[in-house]
Amino acid sequence: MLLTTTLGAYPKPETILNRKINDSILNRAIQNIVHEQVRAGICIPTDGELRRENYIHYHCRHLTGIDFNCMNERISRAGTWNATLPTIIGNIFPQKSFLTRDWIVAQKATRQPVKITMPGPLTMADTLVNKYYSDPKKLNRAIARALNFEILSLVKAGCLHIQVDEPVFARYPDDALNFGIENLERCFHGVPKTVTRSVHICCGYPIHVDQINFPKAPLESYFKLAADLEIADIDAVSIEDAHCHNDLRLLEHFKTTSVILGVINIATSRIETVDEIEKRLVKAMDHIDSNRLIAAPDCGLILLPREIARQKLINLSIAAKKVK
Repeated sequence: MLLTTTLGAYPKPETILNRKINDSILNRAIQNIVHEQVRAGICIPTDGELRRENYIHYHCRHLTGIDFNCMNERISRAGTWNATLPTIIGNIFPQKSFLTRDWIVAQKATRQPVKITMPGPLTMADTLVNKYYSDPKKLNRAIARALNFEILSLVKAGCLHIQVDEPVFARYPDDALNFGIENLERCFHGVPKTVTRSVHICCGYPIHVDQINFPKAPLESYFKLAADLEIADIDAVSIEDAHCHNDLRLLEHFKTTSVILGVINIATSRIETVDEIEKRLVKAMDHIDSNRLIAAPDCGLILLPREIARQKLINLSIAAKKVK
């Protein structure tokens, strides 16, 4: 059967939303989320990112040089998002490892390998206000070095699946080609081949589920990036395909790299049927070896009601098992 995985955020349970929580409650909630994914048939679950207020700033809070008391407004995501964001005021360096704790807690819940996710340099830089670095390339290199510290700590702890999220590769493909993919490789410098190194590139998130016509990055960006991603020192590329279908000839650009294909739409409450998921996976296998195709949602599932997210994953897993 095809492997299945999730890509990060999972709907947060009421036990951690509606009450003051301690670490014990949070750890139990994380392990329940891991169990839920495994019971749904997911081969490589995540910790659901339950500790994170959002997937970028959680990491930023553990780095030097970023001031959350100094907030400034900026337009990000290629002009599609206006927000008040933390400010870079000094050199960015890692501090004590923190994701190792997150992984150890989650991994105790299952014998399946738990994947840890983190934001990539280009995406982090686009979600901060830079008041310190004179050159965006230097800023991205500094973030990549800090991420490498965290990744190597995860490797030392025993984590076998690590995913760097770079959705803005699709927003700024020229920057990705000029220095983004180089810094992605820098994130994974020194990581042994026994660890699966993945990059996730989605095309954008809605504000709420079932939002119509939210701004998406163009799917054409995948074609611009494919050749350089194929020769990059990574193992898997995660792309979305459910919200808007790609020309599946895209997959032929990946001769040795695995593709994590999004076949579950995270922006709609409609539950995809097993049959339609299976058909899309079968079509994909006309363009890529089955041992390099992994079935997944388009992105994190956090916007969905939990029962809908769970049923989507169940259907995904059933479809992946049916594909021959």
